[in-house]
Amino acid sequence: MGWLSMTPEGMGGHATPKAYLDAQLTYPPGKDEDREHTGMRVLKSVWSGSVYYAAAQQYTGTGEAVAVIAIVCLVRWNPRAADRYVFAYKDMSENMGPCEADCPASILALLSSSDHPYALNWRNRCYRNLRLASRKLEDGTMIRFAEPLEFTDGSKVAEFRVRKEGRRMVLTSLNGYGRYRVRNLMKLAFEIVPERKPPKTYFG
Repeated sequence: MGWLSMTPEGMGGHATPKAYLDAQLTYPPGKDEDREHTGMRVLKSVWSGSVYYAAAQQYTGTGEAVAVIAIVCLVRWNPRAADRYVFAYKDMSENMGPCEADCPASILALLSSSDHPYALNWRNRCYRNLRLASRKLEDGTMIRFAEPLEFTDGSKVAEFRVRKEGRRMVLTSLNGYGRYRVRNLMKLAFEIVPERKPPKTYFG
């Protein structure tokens, strides 16, 4: 499915993309003449600004609850858009293998088991990102990448020291010179290198 764009009027009175998508993904099952229509209900959702994640309960046409699946929507939100098309989204299920894999653990925990290869791959990527993001980096920590990172000045560096500057985190070379900004640092594979402390010297 492609992108769907709309004006504030098209959002049907919903003030935010999250409110609109929660409503769009919640609809009752029913029967029209001889045809049954499945239903869905959002159990929990989050919106980060550019991506919306939801755990959605599916229902059969007779109202029987079945699987809880993940829905991922790419979101464009610009309340001041000159053409008044303030909101656009592109939705997909986990079975489509979304590239975006930063779903919160609270939503992943609600999902039913699945044997769909794309869904399993997506869930594994989400859990991997959660594990990577949970690492704690204190000021002064030494980290090492398996492969050196290459920067615009042509330098290649594998080992860095973490420096905290308020809420910002920068990397420096081990000798303290040079400052490096690495995008999505916490999603990258690196190891924390324990510092070797010199042995204590005792004088008799």
